[in-house]
Amino acid sequence: MKDFRNIIFVLIIATFLLEMYVSKKDKELENQNQKPAVALSTFSLYDIAKHISNDTLELVMILPFGVDAHSFEPTPKLMAKILHSQLVVYSCAGLEPWTQSFEFESKVIDMSKYVNLLSLEKNSHHNHNHNQSKIDPHYWLDIQNMIIATKLMTKEFINISPQNEEFYKKNRDKYIAVLESIDTKYKSGLQECKKDTIIVNHNAFSYLSKNYSFDVEALSGLSPDAQPSAKSMVRLIEHIDEHNISTVFFESFVSDRAMKSIAEEAKVDVDVLQPLGNITADEAEQNLTYEDIMLINLQKISKALECR
Repeated sequence: MKDFRNIIFVLIIATFLLEMYVSKKDKELENQNQKPAVALSTFSLYDIAKHISNDTLELVMILPFGVDAHSFEPTPKLMAKILHSQLVVYSCAGLEPWTQSFEFESKVIDMSKYVNLLSLEKNSHHNHNHNQSKIDPHYWLDIQNMIIATKLMTKEFINISPQNEEFYKKNRDKYIAVLESIDTKYKSGLQECKKDTIIVNHNAFSYLSKNYSFDVEALSGLSPDAQPSAKSMVRLIEHIDEHNISTVFFESFVSDRAMKSIAEEAKVDVDVLQPLGNITADEAEQNLTYEDIMLINLQKISKALECR
């Protein structure tokens, strides 16, 4: 009887050890299959990461599709995701105030420290309603800045997942070729135009205007939330009439009320230009890429400037 109890005891211990071993192996397998997480704050950064990593990393889009970048605050659940990411890449340049009080535990890249930022000078006609110099945070509308960001992020992804080094480098080169193609299309598409100025709600397009030699008249300078004065609206209507402008633009995530009112008064068309800080839920549903939206913008700008 005693021997039988000993056998039962040994079997219980053996079963317990076997379960511990299987559980450990399951956890090791789960860890092997788990992708490293990278958190990205804006759509353009996310688009780069998506094309370079191609499903080898878990990409956390910090800014939900359909949400304005300027006023976004992450939820506690999203903060937890950011904290558990191995790498966090954000735009900064004043675009994301929430990052100032956030305590990052993982490696962080403030992309504004690596790209070339454009300052809109005091009293510039591009920057009405602002009495001091402002940095335009929409640096991703400069193709060269996108190339800088692509190269930097590729290096960081290789550090995270060195076994994918050649894969990432190949995808980097493909993506840079796409960016260079966009640049070429803008240069040729905006080379010969009858008009030289587009009218927008707020000036999120200074990088485009500088690189491709056209001007921007903005109703409310750099601030998308600024309330336009009656004087600013009259000034813009007079400019439209004087220069025979056919289309005025407002941006995604910005109220269209003022620009529609101006368009109605001036009897011109109104359309949307996409600054690409984020994309709308509808654009996400269509799986539109940075390239897709940049080329849509090009078509609209070319038409407004009456280019050949």
